Amino acid sequence: MSSRVWLMLYGLVMRALQPLVVHKLGRRSRDEPLYGQHIPERWGHYATPGGQGFVWVHAVSLGETRVAALLLPHLRAKWPGMRLLLTHGTATGREAGRALLQPGDVQVWQPWDTPSAVQRFLHHFQPRVGLLMETEVWPNWVQACQARGVPLLLLNARLSEKSYQQAQRLRVLSHTAYAGLTEVWAQTEDDARRLRALGANVTAVLGNLKFDVPLDDRLQAAGWQARARLSRPVVVLASSREGEEQALLQALQRTPRALDQAHWLIVPRHPQRFDEVADLVQAAGFALLRRSPCDSLEQAADRWTSADERTLMLGDSLGEMGAYASMAQATLMGGSFEPLGGQNLIEPLAYGSPVVVGPHTFNFEQATREALRAGVATRVSTMAEGVLAALSWTQQPSQETASSQHCRDFVQQHAGAVASSLARLSPWMPKG
Repeated sequence: MSSRVWLMLYGLVMRALQPLVVHKLGRRSRDEPLYGQHIPERWGHYATPGGQGFVWVHAVSLGETRVAALLLPHLRAKWPGMRLLLTHGTATGREAGRALLQPGDVQVWQPWDTPSAVQRFLHHFQPRVGLLMETEVWPNWVQACQARGVPLLLLNARLSEKSYQQAQRLRVLSHTAYAGLTEVWAQTEDDARRLRALGANVTAVLGNLKFDVPLDDRLQAAGWQARARLSRPVVVLASSREGEEQALLQALQRTPRALDQAHWLIVPRHPQRFDEVADLVQAAGFALLRRSPCDSLEQAADRWTSADERTLMLGDSLGEMGAYASMAQATLMGGSFEPLGGQNLIEPLAYGSPVVVGPHTFNFEQATREALRAGVATRVSTMAEGVLAALSWTQQPSQETASSQHCRDFVQQHAGAVASSLARLSPWMPKG
């Protein structure tokens, strides 16, 4: 069958799936109410006034929204008056994206990938260019943008081997989608190779935008102040995913000296899991201190240092990862101890915390390899091994300052993708 026939069949399938999507959104809204809001936007119906000339940035989830946050201040500085159209697919992405908006900007859900929803989206907002963050490529989006003459660029593009193999199973659709992108700027040569194999027009390999993370001095100072008040070093399980907290609790139960030698802090990736993780900690027989009732991280540290050794802290706050990383002498990287690809290890390194990763790091494979080579990260096979590796980082007080600076230097040495991306964006952005 031709690619045109495949696209028609794909469109019929996506249309048929809409009732299931509505059901899923209703189910998810029980834990995350935002999923139950603005549902008509998914089908291309908007209460928000439209317009024209928007710079459309698509950041599907929280990680991609944080990438967009690195780029947007520079876009606004270089192109003052730019109107932003920001789209997301997940509640965590949309919630984080609110902080990026300025007067005149618009934030909506991404259109479900049917021809009618995409056409309504493009007709309503008439973007001048679409900037897709990292991974999101949908066949009908690409086809509709081509037909309307809207350039569609994939920035900070990554494609793991696993995702590449999945894309190969539906090669006709994936090739049509990737080949229709105007330009693709890959993170690494491996990403570029896989993307080209799917037909993408990879015109540059610029590195990872996440290395350009700006340090928040306020968060860093809060972390340092809290750290100074604690009686033992801190290890944080950062951006933990389901299954990882339980594995940490079991490892701590089997390694009692770990409780004597360090404070243990858990920061779940998704806010809707805060209560669930709190229950897990207490069910395992540990005492729990939650960050949220405390006025400051410093106050939480005071309570923590006076608690008994079996007290773990739950980092149930938003926007404080920089403070938690500054507080920690070692970071266990969430998402890497379950087959989820790993969360962003660059952020804790930027704040000076060495990282311990599990076996699953395909979302950050190149960055992980380079961090391991530079000696700012350690790879282990299990959470139990991770606990011991993290403890080894905390037991080198004479080298602590040098290790932290080494982590920061590593991140700074790999920065520069933002500047390179800005230079390449000039032909596509508003003039004047």
